[in-house]
Amino acid sequence: MTPASSPDPSKDGDWCFPDHEDGILSAVKLGATHLWANAILFATHPLQISRTLDAYADSVSVIGQPPKLVEAYDDKALVYNIMKSHGSITLPNSATIEASQGVLKRVKTTGLRYPLVAKPVRGRGSYGVKLCHTEKDLHGHAKALFEQSPKIIVEEYLADEEATVTIMPPSPFRPSYWAMPIVSRFNHLDGIAPYNGVVAVTANSRVVSDAEFLKDPAYKRVVDECTVVASFLKTTAPTRIDVRRFSNGSGFALFDVNMKPNMTGPGRPGREDQASLTAIAARAMGWDYARLLREILGSAAKLRAVRSAGLPSQR
Repeated sequence: MTPASSPDPSKDGDWCFPDHEDGILSAVKLGATHLWANAILFATHPLQISRTLDAYADSVSVIGQPPKLVEAYDDKALVYNIMKSHGSITLPNSATIEASQGVLKRVKTTGLRYPLVAKPVRGRGSYGVKLCHTEKDLHGHAKALFEQSPKIIVEEYLADEEATVTIMPPSPFRPSYWAMPIVSRFNHLDGIAPYNGVVAVTANSRVVSDAEFLKDPAYKRVVDECTVVASFLKTTAPTRIDVRRFSNGSGFALFDVNMKPNMTGPGRPGREDQASLTAIAARAMGWDYARLLREILGSAAKLRAVRSAGLPSQR
């Protein structure tokens, strides 16, 4: 179902209903039984609070994360604290710093050593993420970040292989959380993977082969940790967790949990190279993009259940 009766492949608006209350209602009134919330979600999003949608709470299903959880988990410091509280998750050494604390002073008290990665507490992908080699680099970047955010995260630089693991939620097809094949990243820009809008991920990513996976136990360990993280965060849609090795041959640490991973795929003309990291992993399983979407469809939950989801307890 599309907003336009004869959608034009060159017009994005012909393919997606608007992300506001009237747009959602127009889809439901046309007969939509499932809504794919492939958008930026937050606690006051219409899917969470619209009283007009109350009448459809038990008849319409949602593919996506609970909006209020997405807003909570956008706080990377909160997610780090939840992961730390479980004890078994490997994380980089890091510090959450407020502007009033003085970033250089705080870094010295934590024992963190350069180079360091500084990033906003809230943000997606590589936005605002920078590798800082010196105090001057960190001071300048932190100053820019504090203009947009009251808190930032400074963490040790994970110097070797970067990879990403997509964790799929339970569905009628599979009753437990499970991981898709690992996708390894390469050709970083100054130590950071470039944003997909600048460099298509198909140009700097590849699937880790079965032989590589079996040869190196670090791959299985990090997949197991990512699966555990998704389970205690209670994710309800594909979740992409970014990981990186401390050094050559070492194990991996988890450094970012993406509640809304890029889910683009080569569906219509002009988008042949727009496979997302998750779609690349799916292709290694023999799934085309349509099969991936059918699998995601199986994880849909009723709107009422999505609205009632709560934060996990911390140990």
